[in-house]
Amino acid sequence: MENSKLFGPNHRDLQNQFDTVRMADRIEERLVHDHITPGDKQFIERLSMFFLASVDSAGQPSCSYKGGAPGFVRVLDPKTLVFPNYDGNGMYLSMGNTRDNPAIGMLFIDFENRNRMRLHGTAHIESAESISPPYHEAQFVVRVTVTQVFPNCPRYIHRMELKEPSPFVPQPQTVTPIPGWKRSDWARDVLPQDDPAGD
Repeated sequence: MENSKLFGPNHRDLQNQFDTVRMADRIEERLVHDHITPGDKQFIERLSMFFLASVDSAGQPSCSYKGGAPGFVRVLDPKTLVFPNYDGNGMYLSMGNTRDNPAIGMLFIDFENRNRMRLHGTAHIESAESISPPYHEAQFVVRVTVTQVFPNCPRYIHRMELKEPSPFVPQPQTVTPIPGWKRSDWARDVLPQDDPAGD
């Protein structure tokens, strides 16, 4: 494929080395799309986690885990999804990166059924109030404009089962517990002024 939107010269070098150019081209032709299909939406919205890849202004990559209740990533339309940013360690590495370089990658994995999907897009931070219904306790939301969606080979996914959901995922009508690390000697005197752990 002369006009590939997915592969560059270095990808092609490896594909040529291992004779996978035809297979890679077929995958891009048949499986890569620029929007979220109804099946993609169903897959994304039933999961409770994903991995987020971002790159800072110096080109340093970062990969972070994002978790929530099933459905915390919402597909708004075939080209748009949104997810919340909850209280964390205050470094904002991934979120800060999106201000330098809005291009992100999202990897969704269903460990119980051995299935995964990649999604590429551009991310923009918006106020928590910009989404209805609002996310409980979200600091802000990230709106992603989709550029590429495609399945990933599931053969090396280890089958794992969810033992219990995290009690720290914000839930309406529930007091979110305070993580123990926020009461550690190294952390408690540098907490944000309105952090409940400081009480």
